[in-house]
Amino acid sequence: MTKTEVIASVAGDLSATEKAVDEAIARATTLVQAMIGGRAALNISPVVGAEAQTRVLEAIASLSAARQAMVACHTEMAKDHRRLGYGIYAGYEEKGERPGTTGEHRLRAV
Repeated sequence: MTKTEVIASVAGDLSATEKAVDEAIARATTLVQAMIGGRAALNISPVVGAEAQTRVLEAIASLSAARQAMVACHTEMAKDHRRLGYGIYAGYEEKGERPGTTGEHRLRAV
């Protein structure tokens, strides 16, 4: 593999990991919504399932910490990339828009 291929491979894995953590957060928040909605639809007391819901919220907090760690990892890898003399990866600046992004965001109405 060339240097460029290795760098692109690691960058791809980093991006995929960041996306997976974001997806896990989204799924966990959907679960909380489903738990609350299900309880309301069945006219069940808020006491029922409260402990389970608390566990999901704890998991979301942990996923948030994981996301912060991945962002920090991304920042450190970008610094290393420049320090090693490879310049700015893929030709974009840290605060600029990444290639291939359209700025489009997909939100789901519940």
